[in-house]
Amino acid sequence: MSFNTSITGLNAAQKDLDVTSNNIANANSTGFKSSRAQFGDIYAVSAFGNSKTATGQGVLTEAVQQQFTQGSLQFTNNSLDLAISGQGFFAFQPTLDSQESVYSRAGAMGVNKDGFIVNSTGQYLKALPVNANGTLKSTSIASAAPIQLPVAAGAPKATTTVTQSFNLPASAVAPTTAFDPAQATPDPASYNQANSQQVYDSLGNTHSLTTYYVKTANPGEWNLYYQLDTQAPIQGPSTLTFDANGQLPTAPAPFALTVPAATLGTGAADLNIAMTTQPDSTQYNAPFNMAAQSQDGNTTGQLTGISVGSNGLIQATYSNGQSVALGAVTLVNFANPQALKQVGNNSWVQTVDSGTPNVGQAGTGTFGSIQGGALEQSNVDLTTQLVNMIVAQRNFQANAQAIQTDKTATDAVMQIR
Repeated sequence: MSFNTSITGLNAAQKDLDVTSNNIANANSTGFKSSRAQFGDIYAVSAFGNSKTATGQGVLTEAVQQQFTQGSLQFTNNSLDLAISGQGFFAFQPTLDSQESVYSRAGAMGVNKDGFIVNSTGQYLKALPVNANGTLKSTSIASAAPIQLPVAAGAPKATTTVTQSFNLPASAVAPTTAFDPAQATPDPASYNQANSQQVYDSLGNTHSLTTYYVKTANPGEWNLYYQLDTQAPIQGPSTLTFDANGQLPTAPAPFALTVPAATLGTGAADLNIAMTTQPDSTQYNAPFNMAAQSQDGNTTGQLTGISVGSNGLIQATYSNGQSVALGAVTLVNFANPQALKQVGNNSWVQTVDSGTPNVGQAGTGTFGSIQGGALEQSNVDLTTQLVNMIVAQRNFQANAQAIQTDKTATDAVMQIR
């Protein structure tokens, strides 16, 4: 019996060495989770046996348990490197037509030739659908799908609103030369200030929109004229009247600037812009200053960057200044993660014992937050593993010695005559 008992000890020590060696080998594997061998004694007593005098029959391996403790984060320069601080897992789809999901903590991502976000083994990152404002449409795992980056930011959009906020100098006097809207190039002596900005037609063509600011003879009163490119006649005026405090007593009504398609000459539709002066515009004794101006049109943009927020929201930025929410990184967790089945490449699949995946958004519950531009390192503690290897080796040697001792005793018995 002692031979068999010692052999179970050798097997257990070898299993401990195997687990420890695997941990050490993966000390630098991104998202790797260390394992620990769990052992139990073999103790068999028959119904008629005496438990007071029974001896154990060795040891067996009960389980090899994974340790899902948090690994340290290593920061990188890749915006698509993602790390989870919490208990969640990334969800991946092995192929585009696969119905299977695999789960991992390894977040080294990139973009393949077709524009899909994939991990280092080519599996497709699954993302939850979002609304235009970034809120989730669904948290169902069935709604999660591979995410493809659009190279261009949709169709161009014609400018429909221009807003301006400015200060006009209170010391300004009315020009001696009358402003003539019929001139394509106004006489500089006929206006006090001018400001230009870009606007867009329905085809995404860029146009220059110039506003001319003309002081009238009336106190606090200004006329504003608007010219698209160098077209005549110039449209206006829109009249502003400031009070004694240099402020607008009421919000000015927008001026409707209309440019027919034939005048544009680009094949685009009519351009209709609401020229809006912000009510915080002033007339103070200070130089002319355009505090803020904006317009709501854009041309077609090309992809310039990708970012992932701590809540997992994936946003694409484009050369036209647009930022588009593409989806939210799918995070899942399990009631019993130690029952997940390892399938290699630091990935797991669900089992009956692990339970079905709970799906959620980063930053909520126990899913954890996402750190963009970072990778979670292996949670292997090399010092602990090296010590454990020494202990396992000693256990192996001790069991081998027990076999040798039992052999010596057996030989002695065999030599009795």
